[in-house]
Amino acid sequence: QVQLVESGGGLVQAGDSLRLSCAASDRTFSRSTMAWFLQAPGKEREFVAALWRNTGNTYYADSVKGRFTISRDNAKNTVYLQMDSLKPEDTGVYFCAAGPTIILSNLFNPRGYNYWGQGTQVTVSS
Repeated sequence: QVQLVESGGGLVQAGDSLRLSCAASDRTFSRSTMAWFLQAPGKEREFVAALWRNTGNTYYADSVKGRFTISRDNAKNTVYLQMDSLKPEDTGVYFCAAGPTIILSNLFNPRGYNYWGQGTQVTVSS
């Protein structure tokens, strides 16, 4: 079973940058679609970004396009989320997810992913 461990969260000011990391325990990571989701206080978990396993194509929520970048390093079994120009509405817990068999139509749906990390808190002050 794949285990995912996120790191890199913290408290920053609006306009600052953060880079989140998600380390996977299993080499099946390299064959998985990887994604990041955000759960803000009192809200459901929502899609932020994904990197498709076969093509390496990236997908982003409209709210983060042009500010966030998802990438992966298969040699390190790690996926990253570079977050620039952070806004207070980016605040919440960020979860890493792996979907070895997810289909494209489920990309934005948390239920499509098999494995989840424990989350890392990001707080952006205004």
